[in-house]
Amino acid sequence: MRKITEIIVHCSDTVEGTHWTVDDLRKWHKDRGWLDIGYHYVVYLDGSIHRGRSEEVVGAHCVGHNAHSIGVCYIGGKEAGTFRAKDTRTPAQKEALLRLLIDLVCRYPDAEIYGHRDFANRKCPCFDARKEYMQL
Repeated sequence: MRKITEIIVHCSDTVEGTHWTVDDLRKWHKDRGWLDIGYHYVVYLDGSIHRGRSEEVVGAHCVGHNAHSIGVCYIGGKEAGTFRAKDTRTPAQKEALLRLLIDLVCRYPDAEIYGHRDFANRKCPCFDARKEYMQL
């Protein structure tokens, strides 16, 4: 198994309230020339958690950090009508993200939680994941 030192939270950069699936993201990523979906987990609007890549496989979600990280993505991140960055997490997504991150931190105790925006000039996710999950 890979040595995991970072858990990186992303948003899918899709309009709030729009349902996207792992298969949709996989197609989107493969159309861009990637081998598979870049994330290890995707959290749907209803709070259900779905696997993307296997944890044993290096992700494709954060340049320079993929080899030692787990990528977690929630569906959303864009405001309807304006397409501006917005924290669009549903209550179910917030709860599911917290549960998933607690599980990952328990399994990878050397890992710290970051947002993609901590490593790239992006508003992804559309909230400060480092601050929100610092207690984990």
